[in-house]
Amino acid sequence: MNYELFVAKRIISGKEHKSNISSPIIKIAIAAISLGIIIMMISMATGAGLQQKIRDKMSGFKGHIQITNYDNNNSDVSTVPVDIRQPFYPEFKGIKGIKNIQVFANRPGLIRTKTDFEGIVFKGVSTDYDWSFFKEYLVEGTVPDFNQPRTRDVLLSTTLINRLQLKLNDTIRATFFKGANDKLPSNRKYVITGIYNTGFLEFDQSMMIGDVREVQTLNKWSKNQVGGFEVLIDDFNELDTKGLEIYESIDSRLDARTIVSNYPAIFEWINLFDNNIWFIIAIMILVAGINMITALLVLILERVPMIGILKALGSTNWSIRKVFLYNATYLILKGLFWGNLIGLSILLLQQQFGFITLDPETYYVSQVPVNIEVIPMILLNLGTLVLCFAMLLVPSVIITKIEPSKSIRFA
Repeated sequence: MNYELFVAKRIISGKEHKSNISSPIIKIAIAAISLGIIIMMISMATGAGLQQKIRDKMSGFKGHIQITNYDNNNSDVSTVPVDIRQPFYPEFKGIKGIKNIQVFANRPGLIRTKTDFEGIVFKGVSTDYDWSFFKEYLVEGTVPDFNQPRTRDVLLSTTLINRLQLKLNDTIRATFFKGANDKLPSNRKYVITGIYNTGFLEFDQSMMIGDVREVQTLNKWSKNQVGGFEVLIDDFNELDTKGLEIYESIDSRLDARTIVSNYPAIFEWINLFDNNIWFIIAIMILVAGINMITALLVLILERVPMIGILKALGSTNWSIRKVFLYNATYLILKGLFWGNLIGLSILLLQQQFGFITLDPETYYVSQVPVNIEVIPMILLNLGTLVLCFAMLLVPSVIITKIEPSKSIRFA
């Protein structure tokens, strides 16, 4: 029989445990554990959610890896075309984990109305384009259909729609600046068939999505010439590996760059979230541990006569320490239970209703995203339990200093 666990259960279930002087201190310790795990869970889930959402939006606009001509100098404007007839298109046969390869071509221009104008980048895409990203953020209309000889249908963001006071199905006039083969700017008319809103203002305020054949015509390219290829991969964590594999497998006149290397400042910023999360976790575990140490010391000092009696009956110091460590572990588990219950409830409500909002100009999202991963949450709880328990081992040594003769005398 594990008598230490039996004694700990009796202490926990005893009426005096609930009404004595240690009761408010124990409640504070449980509340500290609960509050700590709530803050840690929210930090982890929202930090991971924000990182994932920004990565998804970046790859939705630019793909995970872009293959372009070296002479483009990493520009958003497709100045030097790439021949579409490549060994890797439409499929990388020697590289696994590739989700899709899609052609694109960009051309800068202006959208003009009677009262205003806005600068744009016209991104031309084709029938191989993965529309899943824009369908997720589509607020009105439909995506363009390129399974026809030619289309003037385009997607515009709500940002441009509001600035230019346009609406769905409006015909717009776009002027494109002179290229290398142009003597004068080119004017074109397009129809707004879809309106999207990703909340990523860096792209929302300038990106117009349409037919790649329009860009080919504007650039005076042949049907086999495009600005480049966007590669979508299955696992973002393999981005660097896949980027290197793709770079080594393509023609020496082509360049392959990942979105991380194209936009280093954004990804360095979101990587800082990990440091912040670890800092919050360390502080919360430290605060919870200190509160549990206080609660354990109060429990020990309150039970000095009982400790003396157990020693007189032959219990070892370690056995008595185990009684109080069992008691403290119960309090930690109770705090973790309520913390997980409240924390998960808050996260699920935010995931469903998005009641906590953010400034999209700063965070690239309009509401706090949530990404609940089971294994990290389990590890967080186990880590909190183990670290708090380890912090209690040292203060429990005070039990070895209690002498039975003196403690029983004042019982």
